[in-house]
Amino acid sequence: MTTEELLKKARLIELKSKRRIDSMFLGEYLSSFKGVGMTFSEVRQYQFGDDVRKIDWNKTARFNEPFVKIFEEEREMVSMILIDISASMNFGTQKQLKKETVAEIVATLALSAVKNNDKVGLVLFSDKIDCFISPNKGNAHIVRIIKTILEAEPKRTKTDLNLVFDFIVKTIKRKSAIFLLSDFDVIYFERNLRVLTRKHYLTGIRIYDRIEKVFPDMGMIYLEDLETGKLQWVDTSSKTVRDKYSEYYQQLITLTENAFIKNGAGFLHVPTQADYIKILFNYFKGRH
Repeated sequence: MTTEELLKKARLIELKSKRRIDSMFLGEYLSSFKGVGMTFSEVRQYQFGDDVRKIDWNKTARFNEPFVKIFEEEREMVSMILIDISASMNFGTQKQLKKETVAEIVATLALSAVKNNDKVGLVLFSDKIDCFISPNKGNAHIVRIIKTILEAEPKRTKTDLNLVFDFIVKTIKRKSAIFLLSDFDVIYFERNLRVLTRKHYLTGIRIYDRIEKVFPDMGMIYLEDLETGKLQWVDTSSKTVRDKYSEYYQQLITLTENAFIKNGAGFLHVPTQADYIKILFNYFKGRH
């Protein structure tokens, strides 16, 4: 795809997302992340009902009467979008590829943030950090983010969530809204997840194709692992084989979702052919 074609497709996704961000969805998004930080405003005399934890003990001792510190909620927020670009994200048998669904969801989230005058940043990762775009504002910035996602070449490598969690903790100091889009075909990341959720608001968005959940009966087929390149014959006509695969797949997803929820993060499931706007809307509505 040429640069001109990429830019055209990015603009089309931007326009499609703008049309779908109605006032209802935008309102749910904005009210989900109220005040990610507090800034000092003033010191005033203590009033009945004030939180005693806000007492300014130095000024109280100086004037021999209680004073409290007043803080104002910070209105501007930073949204960081983390995208898994390992090879398995270049798969899709239904409406579109997983990475194309990702681009549309990212456009929706990013444009919602821009309408709230927030900054949006991007990280593309696999088993290394492939791309980092610093948080910024404006529609031109959003088009750049969409174009970067579309032109990213999926890597024949595994997904390392520990790596990207550690990168965000070290790079983004201010409490932010973090959106992680992946198919989550990965294990052993909870320790770093716990560190991240102590500092930021995290939402995992699992993108998947429904055929990944259950092997169809297609007889003996030769399958390739997109991330490792390993080739293997699989007898999909065997109900035992299909059942074992489905059981493993469901266990992996359940463990991942439970890890997110246990650590105070949100977690969504978005099939490639689903109406992701409705899924996002219900999620943000439930955060109130």
